[in-house]
Amino acid sequence: MRYLTFTKNGQTPSVGVLLKDSAHVLDLSHSSCHDLMAGNHPNLLEIVQAGLPSLNRIIASKIESGKVNQAALVCIDSISICSPIINPGKIVGAAYNFTDALDERSMAYPKEPVIFIRSGCTVIGPYDPILIPPDVGNVGYEAELAVVIGKRALHIEPEIAMSFIAGYTMHNDISGSGMIKEDQGNFVRGKNMPASAPFGPFLITPDEVPDPYAIDIKLSIDGRTLQDGSTSTMLFKIAELISYISKQMPLEPGDIIATGTPAGLAMMHTPSAWLKPGQTVRIELEGLGILNNPIEQGVPFLE
Repeated sequence: MRYLTFTKNGQTPSVGVLLKDSAHVLDLSHSSCHDLMAGNHPNLLEIVQAGLPSLNRIIASKIESGKVNQAALVCIDSISICSPIINPGKIVGAAYNFTDALDERSMAYPKEPVIFIRSGCTVIGPYDPILIPPDVGNVGYEAELAVVIGKRALHIEPEIAMSFIAGYTMHNDISGSGMIKEDQGNFVRGKNMPASAPFGPFLITPDEVPDPYAIDIKLSIDGRTLQDGSTSTMLFKIAELISYISKQMPLEPGDIIATGTPAGLAMMHTPSAWLKPGQTVRIELEGLGILNNPIEQGVPFLE
């Protein structure tokens, strides 16, 4: 199943399921879906926290039976798609986690995962503008597969780690590389610029991702291909990342792990490919969808 968070006509965000025709969405906030929701609000974070697998089975059965109320369907062209989880508790990123990217930079492979924390407040949707604050120095992109945690994980072993996944999504890990260099490799400032973490367009349940290590990853800016890799070159696999992180901190339902990025980073191109206002950066992960974000200068207006 492919879940998405969306708005229509400026209304409160709702949760839907993309139907097989890829043209219509079942709006789970519709009155005819109240029985399906089993008392849960149409908020994907709350649904994940309540236990997505059980709810997923009920919704899938309803859709497959053909008994969906047609009034609950909306055309995908009539809605604005948000990040699936609008405000996750935290995002844990894995740095230096693709062998081709390390080889490209002649870097030694780390002996254990290198992780950093990104605030959930940096999250934007799959088509929202990425905002580059003034005077931040070089800003780069990173096309990534991301994992949404489905249940609390603390001190777990790799053998059971995959059972803690609610679903997969896509991520562009926008990085203030200039600030990271200025901070002598510390990630905090460079990974927490406002409006710098596009996610989406869907949360895809694990049954639709049979092999997370066979997904092509492509990134382009204004039609210029800059990353063309695959999750097959991931150094520390997803189960290893979940286990390792769970031994450093609790992972809660709705938290996200960004698994790293393949070769083709901005500094490795000639000329270099740092992000500039006026550009559009496009990411496609095979079978998972597309992120297509314009680049603008500024900071979000906070009410």
